[in-house]
Amino acid sequence: MMTTERDRTVLEAVGITKSFDGVKAVEGAELKVRAGQVTALMGENGAGKSTLMKVLAGVYQDYGGRIFLDGQPVAFASPRQAQDHGVAMIHQELNLIAGLSVAENIFLGREPVDSLGLIDFKAMIGQASDLLGRLGLQVDPRTAVHGLRVGQQQIVEIAKALALNARVIIMDEPTSAISGREVDALLDLIRALTDQGVAVVYISHKMDEVFRIADWITVMRDGRTVGSEPRADLSPDDVVRMMVGREVKGGFVQTGKAAGPEVFRVADMCLPHPDRPGDFLVKDVHFSVGRGEVLGLFGLMGAGRTELFETIFGLHANTASGRVYVKGRETPMASPADAIHAGLALVPEDRKRQGLVMDMSVAASVSLACLGRVERFGFLSRRLERDLACDHIDRLGIRAASHRQPVRHLSGGNQQKVVIAKALATNPKVLLLDEPTRGIDVNAKNQIYRLILDLAGAGLAIVMISSELPEIMAIAHRIIVMSEGRQTAEFSRAGASEEAILKAALPRSLSTGRPGKDSGRVPPRK
Repeated sequence: MMTTERDRTVLEAVGITKSFDGVKAVEGAELKVRAGQVTALMGENGAGKSTLMKVLAGVYQDYGGRIFLDGQPVAFASPRQAQDHGVAMIHQELNLIAGLSVAENIFLGREPVDSLGLIDFKAMIGQASDLLGRLGLQVDPRTAVHGLRVGQQQIVEIAKALALNARVIIMDEPTSAISGREVDALLDLIRALTDQGVAVVYISHKMDEVFRIADWITVMRDGRTVGSEPRADLSPDDVVRMMVGREVKGGFVQTGKAAGPEVFRVADMCLPHPDRPGDFLVKDVHFSVGRGEVLGLFGLMGAGRTELFETIFGLHANTASGRVYVKGRETPMASPADAIHAGLALVPEDRKRQGLVMDMSVAASVSLACLGRVERFGFLSRRLERDLACDHIDRLGIRAASHRQPVRHLSGGNQQKVVIAKALATNPKVLLLDEPTRGIDVNAKNQIYRLILDLAGAGLAIVMISSELPEIMAIAHRIIVMSEGRQTAEFSRAGASEEAILKAALPRSLSTGRPGKDSGRVPPRK
């Protein structure tokens, strides 16, 4: 493609304004998207990135400002109309129908038909298989989506957009739940698409990805566009300063502190694989956590980390085995209610499906797991509910119009903070954090890290799953590594190195040079 063609503006937003409940999420935002180029859109949580993209993709129709496609004004009445004009969006939150197959989700509403006008399932499965192969996901297209993990579902979302053959593809945090190998495949595919003239808008908090793939970087802050420059003219520090409007110090580093007496212990934890007799999702895992200690749990996708947390929290009571002890007392794993009663709290990896009721208010969400704290004589006290919510809104820095605002209207990062607030409202002795900073910008991450440090300093025992090596090495006192469901190594922070942790995390087939079913890399350093 010639340089002049690559500079051509395909999609442009001018003066876009969008409000929710009287609060402006986007105000006068501007964006230019060029043919054959990747425009990275960056900003803190709540900066308005996703809202602006949903305006461009036809999700929101009531907004101020103008949208131009190929220089002509347009106003999309629906996402389908935007897709018909060649504008497709991959949403940060998964938007799949769990009961349908992978292929049916990819081609929903656009199914290939045969000469009789009936759905051509053979063609649909073949095309879906080709798309998944291009993305490096080895999954049968006939598999029901509810049987996939979050990262696999994210790949299906990407395949949906690619199936549209769109001229403009908007990707909202597309790599937040996928492995390093899948990230590399996606970035290679994006570059192949731009070589064909496709324009890509890429929302991400991951600096390394942005500086690998972007041609332009546009930054938003407080609902406004504060800058847009060629990527070659910017450094990561420049982008961070634009995002937050101030100088931000380097990455968070935990201070050393000896753990107190044992608070939490897991012994011989096992979870059989539901589809492969004799195989395990979790096999013979054991660890302990002391008062005021942060234990990091690292592993690649498919390592069994989330399944371990689910088992500890009583979600697999009928099939799991093993023992859980809180302050020396064995605790039954019969249900999440039992776990909460024993002093455990879980922040799940998928906030939308597992952590929140999206139409509830912030206040109702915070108190949902501890209704006894906001009841008087068997009735819900709105005053107690408000006071509990406002305390956690202040404590966690949740950006909301009020405690009555539905969590659906919060940014992804603020939704995550509400999930953490709900867990803390139960006054737990042990806090289980599954990817607590997924999809959160650098400044909000430091807030979460500081909160974890404060909670540990107050005596809480914390176990944190993270897919980011620098993060887990910075925040954890000790690190346990899992691979293929098994515990493969344990490190003190002083004795840990990225190379040693990665070696312990690799599936056995990878460490011998043979590709395995969960092959992949550790996500690159942010």
